[in-house]
Amino acid sequence: MADDGTWTGADRPTPRPSGAPDEEPDGLFGIEEIRTGREVRRPQGPLFRDSPRARRMLSVREIHAEPGAAASPRGRRILADFPDAEVVFTDSHWRIPHLHGNQGNAERWVRIKSTVLVLGEKKTLTVRPNGRSADWIAPGAANGCAMACAYCYVPRRKGYANPVTVFTNVDRIIARLARHVTAQGPKREPNQCDPSAWVYDIGENNDCSVDALICDNTAELVDAFTRWPTAKASFATKFVNPDLLLLDPRGRTRVRFSVMPPDDSRLLDIRTSPVEERIAAAGDFLDAGYEVHFNLSPVVIRPGWEEAWAELLRRMDDVLPPRVKEQAAAEVIMLTHNADLHEVNMAWHPRAEDAIWRPDLQQPKRSENGSWNVRYRNDVKAAGVETVRALVDRHAPWLTIRYAF
Repeated sequence: MADDGTWTGADRPTPRPSGAPDEEPDGLFGIEEIRTGREVRRPQGPLFRDSPRARRMLSVREIHAEPGAAASPRGRRILADFPDAEVVFTDSHWRIPHLHGNQGNAERWVRIKSTVLVLGEKKTLTVRPNGRSADWIAPGAANGCAMACAYCYVPRRKGYANPVTVFTNVDRIIARLARHVTAQGPKREPNQCDPSAWVYDIGENNDCSVDALICDNTAELVDAFTRWPTAKASFATKFVNPDLLLLDPRGRTRVRFSVMPPDDSRLLDIRTSPVEERIAAAGDFLDAGYEVHFNLSPVVIRPGWEEAWAELLRRMDDVLPPRVKEQAAAEVIMLTHNADLHEVNMAWHPRAEDAIWRPDLQQPKRSENGSWNVRYRNDVKAAGVETVRALVDRHAPWLTIRYAF
């Protein structure tokens, strides 16, 4: 290790042997089942994560790592996958001074997302109640994203930079979920989340499809839920990762493809898969054993937005196969914004703010975590939700709306 705290050359940890476990057994309830169950299927041959397209999404040159995360088997494997990256130790994945709180990074917003990676260990393993998209919010196996959606809420906590942080102790996350699932027992009555299974959102602050380009955290979570008959994983995504089709979810993971009118997406969903590609992937994911839902999200009120959404829904009705429609459901999520994020966006993507910063239509509202956000006024939001419901009834009547927010 160099004097400046970086790892280079021979100092870099060596990759783990093929098939080596991520951690030694630690006696936590649920770990034994995870370790003695079937192995996560690791496909042979070329993977999308090794393709030029995937490497354009993540061309990592700088890795900030907590020492314990870097030294773990998972951390070593990730470091070996990015051999040319400079590795810098940090005491905390939340406190990296030249990343977090550095206003100058706003102008490097997208470049940081593609070239910087953070490795940490998840310290707080809280399972939180939700009741909207899912029954419970699982402890996240990652935080942040390599994509750059202009409305993303995650950067509000990080400040001026939001690269992917991967947590290397996914075994402890799975053990915590095993205990929680067992404690819940069978679901006693249906609700909007699911008629029979407890639904756990495993990607609240990250995109699991992108995370699967980095390591096996997503694969191991998908595999874990196949052994819990009373529970189901769920995550929303804007990125089509074909490697996920090689897993074996057995109907216990719900993928929610987020969609919006393509013109909105090209303006606001920077670095994501095209909306048409997300829709086209639905049949393949269903055939691979996933449950496939959709997020109509976010709904941005702008001139012509009603016809744009009508056209999108007509497109979905035209191209989605009957087997997808028969099991599909959707969430409708109206745009939420934030004053601090508005200032960040003005530094790197001011055109986006023309659409999503609308003081004439918006009002401040305190979020569940206590911060102040900006949402459409109550009357505007209510009218918008009813408009979307009417458009779905007219153009995609097969699409059940599970909830609208």
